[in-house]
Amino acid sequence: MKRTILIVACAGVLSVASHGVSAQALLQRTYCNPLNLDYAYATRFDSLSYRSGADPTVVEFRGDYYMFVTRSMGYWYSPDLHNWTFVRPEKWYFEGSNAPTAHNYKDSVLYVTGNPVGAMAILYTDNPKRGDWKAVPSVLTQLQDPDLFIDDDGQAYMFWGSSNKFPIRAKKLDRTNRFIPMSKEVYELFNLDGERHGWERFGHNHSDTVLRGYIEGASMLKRGGKYYLQYAAPGTQFDVYGDGVYIADAPLGPYRYASNNPFSYKPGGFINGAGHGSTVEGPAGHYWHFSTMAVDVNIGWERRIGMFPTYFDADGLMHANTAYGDYPHYAPHIPGKMGTFTGWMLLSYQKPVTASSQLGSYGPEHVTDEQVKTFWVAEDNGDTQWLQIDLQRVAEVHAIQVNFNDYQSDLYGKPEGLFHRYAIEGSENGQDWRLLVDRQNSFRDVPNDYVELENPAHLRYIRYRNIHVPTPYLSISGLRIFGVGSGKKPVTVKNLEVVRDTDRRDAQLTWDAQENVQGYTVRWGIAPDKLYSAWMLYGQHALEIKGLTVDQSYYFTVEAFNENGISGQTAVKAVE
Repeated sequence: MKRTILIVACAGVLSVASHGVSAQALLQRTYCNPLNLDYAYATRFDSLSYRSGADPTVVEFRGDYYMFVTRSMGYWYSPDLHNWTFVRPEKWYFEGSNAPTAHNYKDSVLYVTGNPVGAMAILYTDNPKRGDWKAVPSVLTQLQDPDLFIDDDGQAYMFWGSSNKFPIRAKKLDRTNRFIPMSKEVYELFNLDGERHGWERFGHNHSDTVLRGYIEGASMLKRGGKYYLQYAAPGTQFDVYGDGVYIADAPLGPYRYASNNPFSYKPGGFINGAGHGSTVEGPAGHYWHFSTMAVDVNIGWERRIGMFPTYFDADGLMHANTAYGDYPHYAPHIPGKMGTFTGWMLLSYQKPVTASSQLGSYGPEHVTDEQVKTFWVAEDNGDTQWLQIDLQRVAEVHAIQVNFNDYQSDLYGKPEGLFHRYAIEGSENGQDWRLLVDRQNSFRDVPNDYVELENPAHLRYIRYRNIHVPTPYLSISGLRIFGVGSGKKPVTVKNLEVVRDTDRRDAQLTWDAQENVQGYTVRWGIAPDKLYSAWMLYGQHALEIKGLTVDQSYYFTVEAFNENGISGQTAVKAVE
């Protein structure tokens, strides 16, 4: 049967091959968020330059997967959800796409839509790798963050919404007549309820008491006869940006709120956020949630893409696993392991760093502080610039991630000639060096380059040597070294206390601080066997969670971690 893909786009992971003789693996078995896509540079009226990718829609079509991302001047495809190739389409939206959506109709046509101004034609093709998109001769108006869905019976629907006032809405479309609305009727499905659902409140850690949160990013998934309509809140620039879901037995409802919301939530770690995304069935029938992660340095809309394994429990509750969500996990195509945590810990956290130079206050210590929002800037972008990390003791190194920062980048769109060249070397004694990562002759654009070593290397020192970056300055927000330390992992945390506030959306957690730890991971959920949410903390032994539902009971546990491993979990605490 001839297959077509339908995509609706509003405003979007690149795996890089190895070069030269080095320790890096030719076939990467693992991945690490944020995904290493060749993100485009956004073009704005005020000429602010920043690289960004957000609001991903991923859809399978004829055995490949296609990813559409906000204003990326094209899109990506992959045979396995791991190795991605960028497509510069023959025809596309002049302004790029904005919060795109895509739909595969019977494997014969792929549809997309997403004009940034909210007035959009639906594009379609049966050859997305070529990108010869054609437009359905009609225009849908007043749509922001659209989602096009065609049910098994052929009935088409448009879901949309991006507002701190109006709800997620829907229309029926006539698939056989240019996708024009079948009537003037608009179905209002659901809206935010921040008075009951703490995670829907605005601001960092849901702390803004004045402004209302934004509901946006509708995305439909049908599974097992149920309709899972996903949505994002409370705002893309916040550390607590996440996705919730309502479930129904029919596309237009009635919808019921999932008791474990938000089902995709990543407020802690190196990079935060897991909202405004889509969920796709990947290799071997495993589900994956692709979502937006915040950089928020140059502007609040500076973002990256994250990918999280996603599951459905016996009660039909959808949940994405974001625990240790920016550490290495096994890739979607690895049989028996897809999505599982490798157990490789962060060896570089707060370790001593030296550098060839420093611009202003942007010192090299920022490359090991586990904050994507802080960064080192060298005096220029030349081949005399370098960084060196002392892990302080020999450790077993498995993988390295280099996160480049766009300091005064002055780049726009997706110009030709973007590439990074560098080498990473390792040493046990600081004198005898071996090549670990070889990008010395690369023509790849790798803004969040993640490299798995073919074999683990026992090293104490790691050195980055620059050759070329496309930006005027060499700037790095994180040089992250993963593996297994040579010491002892932490013991189980003691004296966990949980107090739910008078405002039942909030809870205060405390526990005894430990020596020899980097941090703690708090897990919670609606039942002892449904601890689906996680918050990773560095250097803290207390947490305020403000994302709870008023009339829901919760259960909590805490574990400690360091470069050597993860402790056991505390006994689960129930809080009514």
